[in-house]
Amino acid sequence: MTNAQLEIQIILSLVAVACALPGVFLVLRKMALISDAISHSILPGIVLGFFITQDLASPLLIVMATLTGVLTVVLVEYIQKTGLVKEDTAIGLVFPSMFSIGVILIARNAGDVHLDVDAVLLGEVAFAPFDRWMYNGIDMGPKSLWMIGTILTVSISLLILFFKELKVATFDAGLAASLGFTPIGIHYGLMTVSSVTTVGAFDAIGAILVVAFMIVPAASIYLLTNNLKKMLVYSALLGVFASIVGYWIAHFLDASIAGTIATVLGLLFFMVYLFAPDKGYISQWYKIKQQKTEVAMLVFMLHIANHEEEQERNVNHLQEHINWTSQLARKVLRLANQNNMIVIKNDVVSLTPKGAEFTNKAVSYISDNKNAELEGIKQNFFLFRG
Repeated sequence: MTNAQLEIQIILSLVAVACALPGVFLVLRKMALISDAISHSILPGIVLGFFITQDLASPLLIVMATLTGVLTVVLVEYIQKTGLVKEDTAIGLVFPSMFSIGVILIARNAGDVHLDVDAVLLGEVAFAPFDRWMYNGIDMGPKSLWMIGTILTVSISLLILFFKELKVATFDAGLAASLGFTPIGIHYGLMTVSSVTTVGAFDAIGAILVVAFMIVPAASIYLLTNNLKKMLVYSALLGVFASIVGYWIAHFLDASIAGTIATVLGLLFFMVYLFAPDKGYISQWYKIKQQKTEVAMLVFMLHIANHEEEQERNVNHLQEHINWTSQLARKVLRLANQNNMIVIKNDVVSLTPKGAEFTNKAVSYISDNKNAELEGIKQNFFLFRG
């Protein structure tokens, strides 16, 4: 591994962590699209900063781009508050307009400068190690490394200082206001950090990967845990993992680094989406199937409780009386028998005392529309789930 390869992976990892921190709060606030808006709409700010300084390395570019990002958020919220359109529509109106202004400015006035649309969208982190910071003749390392490292340090410091305020304002803005916090100030502080982070990563990795780093790790981990601290840590780790794996895949395939990392992030999210223990697609599908079987068992037990005629309770005629398929009838009988809810004697089904008690309590809770309590009753009575 060369020094350049090591530096690229460090830069990618730092960007992943720096993006993950505000990204978690954007996902929790249901503002994921705003990161896409900021990452594109800061382009006019960068261009205007360059026109003023004629230097792509000037700190003024960061200031101008940050102001443009915050302006985008303000415009989106202003349009949304009119009540004429929803937030996603407002975002769709603002950021294409801002991005288009930046593209026009580049095309008209900066055609001979390393500030082009391809670099803006995709970036090229492979060139980052060649843009060095020289101080008194000493090579201090890649400029991108220092820039994103500084931004990450500031972000972590702000997170530690205002973690309680951010947490309360994210989950309950009303409570935050009653406690003396300023939800609007916290909101715009978060937007400012998101804008600064986006600008810091903009030239090295491009807008697309910035959005991927901000949203995909947080969205993936949100399917695995509801603990905010764990979300922050695991999102950062997932971003770092995708960065390193994506870089080496791109290296061996001779493909775009940013595109490969974004693809790896997408695949990781898809795997979590499918296999997450509680919120994953397969888990949810199984729970729905389980609930259908358990509801069918309750219907079956109500049928048994309401009919004293042996013919109505005969196992060979149940599917006829309840209008079930033979497969469902066998499944429900097996589940009820496993949970000691019924006894079968001479092919006639009867409720056990446990089955009768469960049926009475379940009916009572259903009539009161207390689904949470019904689930608790199942936990107490069931040895096996559907």
